[in-house]
This record gives sequence, structure tokens and C-alpha cells, in this order.
Amino acid sequence: MAHQGITAIHEVSGSYNLHDYESVQSNFQWEEAKELLSASKTGKINAAYETIDRHVAEGYGDKIALHYVNGEERKSYTFKEVKEKTDHYAKVLKDNGVQKGDRVFVFLPKNPECYIAILSVIKVGAIAGPLFEAFMEEAVRDRMNDCNGTVLITDKELVQRVPQSDIPSLETILYAEDIEALEQTPVDGDELVEWVDWEDGLIIHYTSGSTGKPKGVLHAHRAAQHHIISGKWVLDIKEDDVYWCTSHPGWVTGSVYGLFAPWLNRATIVIQGGRFKAEDWYRLIDELDVSIWYSAPTAFRMLLSQGDLYKKYNMSSLRHVLSVGEPLNPEVIQWAWDKLNVRIHDTWWMTETGGHLIVNLPAEKIKPGSMGRAFPGITVGILDEEGNELPNDEVGQLAVRTPWPGLMKEIWGNQDKFKSYFQYDGWYISGDLAYKDEEGYVFFQGRNDDMINSAGERIGPFEVESKLIEHPAVEEAGVIGKPDELRGELVKAFITLRKGYKASDQLLEEIRLFVRKNLSAHAAPREIEIVDELPKTKISGKILRRQLKAQEIEKLQLKNK
Repeated sequence: MAHQGITAIHEVSGSYNLHDYESVQSNFQWEEAKELLSASKTGKINAAYETIDRHVAEGYGDKIALHYVNGEERKSYTFKEVKEKTDHYAKVLKDNGVQKGDRVFVFLPKNPECYIAILSVIKVGAIAGPLFEAFMEEAVRDRMNDCNGTVLITDKELVQRVPQSDIPSLETILYAEDIEALEQTPVDGDELVEWVDWEDGLIIHYTSGSTGKPKGVLHAHRAAQHHIISGKWVLDIKEDDVYWCTSHPGWVTGSVYGLFAPWLNRATIVIQGGRFKAEDWYRLIDELDVSIWYSAPTAFRMLLSQGDLYKKYNMSSLRHVLSVGEPLNPEVIQWAWDKLNVRIHDTWWMTETGGHLIVNLPAEKIKPGSMGRAFPGITVGILDEEGNELPNDEVGQLAVRTPWPGLMKEIWGNQDKFKSYFQYDGWYISGDLAYKDEEGYVFFQGRNDDMINSAGERIGPFEVESKLIEHPAVEEAGVIGKPDELRGELVKAFITLRKGYKASDQLLEEIRLFVRKNLSAHAAPREIEIVDELPKTKISGKILRRQLKAQEIEKLQLKNK
């Protein structure tokens, strides 16, 4: 399957000059990452100490650790100030009886107190459970009940969404406003640190599947070595960087690559509160001289739709931009290259994997449409339904050879679910479909249950969606397999139009032929429907293909009655 469309954007020099990919891949050992942590010398670890306290101990206490921006509000804290705050929160937790292994949830907006609270939980040896600030009662209840959370750190606004009577294990609620108001009595921070084993629990994130309640993915302190080395090599972090990850720590990206990886590498992070507004994002980059920016394809597409707005701001501080969360359309990569003079480096990993697995390293060429190549120390395989590796250019199950440090420790209370990820000996099965080319670049083709099978041809919806939005009339696209008696399924596309375009049969045929000519005949949609908007997840803005398919099946059932 040859790569279609935009030609490769060629390599540039990376700060860590990982130019010889094959050499690095063949010689890499995870022990190298472990040596970057002070815990490698003691045998015990505490990821919160490694993230903040270590820098103060090494003489970097006066370095700016974070900038906080929310509308016109601005705050900055040094590493010493962050350490003092985490010590303060940790003492409050200790005074309230929190012990090693307890599950302590943090339900706060994206503000400094949220990050500090998470680290304080980890500092005392408890397991942090960050909750996204937009969660409502059911989401909070399900997560806390699943792992018997005993303590909650929140504020007096969000607590209104905590169904306290429905969470039997909840013993204590601590309010950030009250903790902040308490006088910070001098404490010996070292006495507050609970030194733990590398396999002890660190943080629990919940991920939703297609069925059932959210699953609790528990990560161990050993993940810190994955975070520090991927932050160094993939995020390309240096000490003088100003780093902005736009994700809330309630999601795995916001904790691993919004908190741990940048602070483990001693960068200054940016925390931005409030809702998305293109003008605010551009202004933030301009004013704070953001040098590394990690966000999601949905956000980049929203910025793209704002046209020349970026010209009002100075974006020259940006030197490294990355994407995560869903596949990155080639059009978005080309937009960033042409308009912002930066390459967007796609990354692939999952809540369960705990860190980057497939990446575009700074010094390597980018193939638009590809997620990149395996991170050093990682082996990626494309497997058939029997678990056999497939040759290059054949679509199959995306799998990763185990183990690696970031890999989840368990699914909380659900051993059967945990085992389901490892049905083939020595492989983690992701649930994604992909293929690899001869250089090892991996191309996402959809989730296993999103794949379209039309007349014996397997078609990845993402590839078709990416081609559709390259047409100047198409704003967004969602593609599904519509049940069809003759072909099994036919390719149907739902699209929204850009401003200035009007629906017509002629336009729809032009779009269909555009895909046929530039992708392939069998992948060209046989049906295209124009809609006002596409159904999306409230949190990440991902297009809900399953909802589109369910609606289509319902229409067919009504028609056939």
C-alpha cells in the first residue's frame, strides 16, 4: 500500500540528534532511562520526588517551574515554590490519615493546585486518581467506586458534582481553597516522601471502551523511566524550554506529558485554564515564548479553520510541535509546515501503554499520514487473526512486544480484561488496525471494529476521511461502512461544508471523483451525505463513527419494515 498524497517532509536537526534511527533502536536499553533518575542509585523511588524535589536538591529551586494563564490572570511558580506547596498538601494528607496505596482522587480545574495535589498524593505513597474537570456525577461516582477511593481533593464549586451519598468508600473531602488558606508551617519535605518499590502503584486513569463501565488502568512508579526518556527524545525537552501540553491531567496525556515528562526533564510548563479560543492560544504562545507545544488534531484543525488569524501573533518561539489522541490528517501537517513554519510530529500510544510507543523523532523525516516509527526499545508488529506477523504493507492488528516500563500494571479489579490485551504470547494487542512500510513507518487504518469490508476489500475510514478533507469544499468528514446486500458494506461519508460552498449533486460527484482519483476507486465513497455537524465526543472532539453507523442501521431497519 503506497503512501498517497503529500510528499514526505524531510528531517531536520534534533536537539538530541537521534539521526541514526537504526543504530539507536538496536542498541537502546531501558536501563539508560533508569540512570536519569536519582532513584537508580537507591533502589527505591518516588515519582513526585523525581519530578520536583530532585531539582531543588540539585540547586535549581529558583528556576521557573510553571506559568499559569487563565484569561487575564497570570501566575508563575519556581520549583522551590512548587515543592513547598506539594509538601504543604502532603502534610494535610498525612494529617488526614492517608497511607501508602490509598486511592486519592483529584477533581480540580486545570490550574496549579490540580498539578500540586496530584504530586502530593504520589509523594505520600498513595495512588493518584485525576478526574477531568468536565465530569458530571455519574463519571465521578463510577471511577471512585470502582477502586474504593477514600479521599477526594476538590473545590467548593466542583464538589456540587460529587454524589457523596453514592460513594460508600469516600471518607474525607479536602477543599483546595481551605488547604491554600492554611498557614504553611515549615516541614521537612524528606520526611513526607514515601519511598516505594518500582512496581508500587503511581496513578490510575480510567478509559472507556465500547461496552461496560470505564476501566481503571493502574500504572506503577517504574513508568517514570519511560516518561523521562520519551520527554527527552520525543518531546525534545531541554532545561530552557517553555513547554505547553494542552490536555487536562484528568487524561493520561495531561498527566504523563503535561506534568511528569516535562518536569522530570526540568522544563518550564504552561498551564492554561478556561475554554478553547484560537486568539487566546496564539496569544499565549506569543507572550510566553512557548517553544514546545503538544496538542490534539482536533485543536489543530480548529486553528486551521481560523484562516490567517495566526498572522496577528509572533509564533517564532515554536521549535517543536507534537500531536496525540487521534490520527493526524496530512492536510493539518501541511498547514503547519506552510503557515507556521513548523512540523507537527504525530505520536501514538494509549492510556494502557503509559508512554510513547510509535513516534516521529525530531531528527527524522515525517511521512504525512504515518504515526511514525517504533520508539527505541519498542518492537511493533502487525499481526493477523492468528497472531502471526504480516509482511510490509498489509493491514492487520497493531501489536507491541512486551514488556516496557510504561506498560500498565493492571486493570483495577478486572484480571480478565487485563488478560484480553495479551491474547498472543509476548504481544500487547492495541485494538487498532495499521500497516508498516519498508522503512518501519506505521500507518493507522482505524479501530478493529471501525474497519470497512466492501466486496472483500478492507478499507480504513481514516484514510478516506483524510482524503475527503483535502478537497477545498470539505470542512470535516466521518466515514463508515453502511450495510449493503451486494457488497457486504459500502463506503458512506458524512461531511460538513466549508463557508462559501453550497450543496449540490454536482459538488458531491466532484468530491467522490476527487477521492477516487487521489486515493483509490474501491475506497471512494459510494454515498456522501452533507450534514450540519458531525457527532463528536464532548471531551476530545473525536468523530463518533459508531453513532453515525448506528443511525444509518436504524434508517435501514425503518425502511425495510
